Amino acid sequence: MVTAGGGDRYRAAPDGWALHTTDGDRAAHTEHTVAITEDGPRILTLP
Repeated sequence: MVTAGGGDRYRAAPDGWALHTTDGDRAAHTEHTVAITEDGPRILTLP
């Protein structure tokens, strides 16, 4: 997670799924989807 604030602390929301920074600053998270093929791994989410 990349945060816009000074710290990197976060907490889980009551739903157990969402995360929030402890100081309330904005944050971003990204992931890739990877397929394992006979030719090796292939990142499916690249542009």
